[in-house]
Amino acid sequence: MASQNKYVLSVGITLVIANMIGTGVFTSLGYQVGPLPSGFAILCLWALGGVVALCGAFTYAEIAASFKKSGGEYNYLSQLFHPAVGFAAGWISLLVGFAGAISAVAIAIGEYAHELLGIPVKVIAIIAIVLVSSIHWFGVKAGGLAQNILTSLKLTLIVVFCAAPFFVSSVSFSQLSFLPHPGDGTLILSAGFAISLVYVVYAYTGWNAAAYIAGNLEKPEKNLPRSLIIGTLVVVVVYLMLNGTFLYVATFNELEGKNDIGNVVAVKLFGSTIGAVFAGLFSTALLSTLSAMTIAGPRVLEAMGEDYPRLKTFTSKNKFDMPYFAIVAQGGWSIFLVIVSSFKEIIQYISVSLSFFSMLTVIGIFSVRKKFPGSTFRLPLYPLPPIFFIVVTCWMIYFEFTKNPMVIWYSAGTILSGLLVYRWVSRK
Repeated sequence: MASQNKYVLSVGITLVIANMIGTGVFTSLGYQVGPLPSGFAILCLWALGGVVALCGAFTYAEIAASFKKSGGEYNYLSQLFHPAVGFAAGWISLLVGFAGAISAVAIAIGEYAHELLGIPVKVIAIIAIVLVSSIHWFGVKAGGLAQNILTSLKLTLIVVFCAAPFFVSSVSFSQLSFLPHPGDGTLILSAGFAISLVYVVYAYTGWNAAAYIAGNLEKPEKNLPRSLIIGTLVVVVVYLMLNGTFLYVATFNELEGKNDIGNVVAVKLFGSTIGAVFAGLFSTALLSTLSAMTIAGPRVLEAMGEDYPRLKTFTSKNKFDMPYFAIVAQGGWSIFLVIVSSFKEIIQYISVSLSFFSMLTVIGIFSVRKKFPGSTFRLPLYPLPPIFFIVVTCWMIYFEFTKNPMVIWYSAGTILSGLLVYRWVSRK
């Protein structure tokens, strides 16, 4: 499975897949069918998100192969720009990227499992966080095994879900066409398309997950780029298939405004009883996303603790060589967010905040090319992938600012708080 203290390639790939395939693809469509009433435009939206994620993954692969150290953007931006920028990125990752995303995933698990168990959503969410954190307490081997099993379950369920419409004849499908129609070009260039991209970016969040465990990965110079690129490619294909299935089975009216897209489609395909069982299975499969974030998130806090003595507590490890205090801190903050958070606002907040620092990291590739001429991985078609990533990210953030300026201010406020904490921890 893995050497004693290192994750193997399969764990790196499943970590990327599990981080990405989470709540986003099972919730986002309900917010897209309103502004984009076109099957072709929606699939173009998800394809564009996939291209952006791949451009980011290829760029990160070269950066990660050059640095070969855990910590993700925290480590990269600290060295490429300034320690304060890296600290702010790590701060955002902790409060938003991992803890915020964990709370969103846990709430989604609760909503799906509630259909089967009848237990309050937030109670299930808290239990899920505690359960997964406990598994990773017992080290790399136990956590890696759980990660691979849960991710395999998730992918199996998605394959079954996508194949089901071909074997169910008693359901009235939407009959939606995915071919381009007059007006689709206008939709693709509209503000609604750019704002809908925020939800797609959230769904693709996690393509950089393996970069957070570079120092804990076997042969990172080879396995890290492979993990990022293979994992992202798998997810792009899965997302296009899954959204095509959703749109083929359910009508726009049945999907619009719904948070539990998987439930809506499962009940229509299989009826309320079997649909509820599928909901329970999906809630179990989503544990893989929660697990992947529990692997990656504490590594950021651990890396920050190694650099700043006032945060040294977070480097403390148990007998299984795991940063247990960082795991507990992340789990505790995630549980707090479950209690007080709004699902839709979290998605917008996560997408904008993380996209900003991902863009800064991608910008850093131009410096990496000069500093590490002998890197073991070179991204193809340089400099087109990073330029495309930067342009699309700026386009998305601009339209989000015009529509939901408070989300931008919340993100800016969080970054400012991170800079203030940096000023405190960096004092001698």
